Amino acid sequence: MSTIAAARPAALRPPGRRRVRPGRLLASGVGVLVALAWAFPVYWMVDSSFMSSVRLQDGRVHLLPVNASWDNYASVWASGSFLPALRMSLAVTFLTLLVTLVFAFLAALAISRFRFRGRRGFILAVLLIQMLPAEGLFIAQYRLVGSLHLLNTVLGVSILYIAAVVPFTVWMLRGFVAGVPIELEEAAMVDGLSRTQAFVRITFPLLAPGLVASGVYAFLQAWNEFTVALVVLQSDASKTLPIWLRSFVQASASRDTDWGQVMAASSLIAVPVIVFFLFVQGRMTSGLVSGAVKG
Repeated sequence: MSTIAAARPAALRPPGRRRVRPGRLLASGVGVLVALAWAFPVYWMVDSSFMSSVRLQDGRVHLLPVNASWDNYASVWASGSFLPALRMSLAVTFLTLLVTLVFAFLAALAISRFRFRGRRGFILAVLLIQMLPAEGLFIAQYRLVGSLHLLNTVLGVSILYIAAVVPFTVWMLRGFVAGVPIELEEAAMVDGLSRTQAFVRITFPLLAPGLVASGVYAFLQAWNEFTVALVVLQSDASKTLPIWLRSFVQASASRDTDWGQVMAASSLIAVPVIVFFLFVQGRMTSGLVSGAVKG
């Protein structure tokens, strides 16, 4: 009996008190501190958005929104410029996102699955374009968009965003496409599928995480971009949200900046980003396994 008990697997033995390693405990504590330091600015922004300017400027630190009020959000929402800026940002962002994913996906497939003359030169050009400073292109971009009569338009600023985001997105998707073995498509073709059917039913679902990751990058770049929009969008009726937010930050001669409204506006600007992440989070996980099952 003693021999059998000694040979019993450790997993079947009665669980004892688990020993906590000091190194793991220290690493967990550091991780919690880093997470709190990362989340504190976001909490401070939301907390300040519920306070009045008098309370924000009284010189004391208020970590809890005591006597919270929705007046700042009501003021931002009631301003006649927030909704047009929101519509402008949504239109520019989703147009940039859609066109970028289509062009970058096709380009990534071409350079990963096919061998053609100029392939290495194209890949090198994608890398070199990322090295160009954006500020050095402002004059050329302004004259280009102006010559097309697309200043202060969704299409004009979207063209510039797409040109800036596509190169890096191609490079990101190239790694995802190259990571999917082409033997999966060949095995599906042996089972009777055509090349197009094999790609759509087998390869494309496995590329969903790469498309989502690239889409997140393109979305954030277009949503938060400031300098190009400042150059191209000069009309008050056609401003994206980052340009519109500047009107709250700039102080005028008659009154100081209302920081409560600034924080409320910043919180509202962050809402579409949060919604987008919540929407694509499940797709990123499901895309990892949906293409691995035949049927």
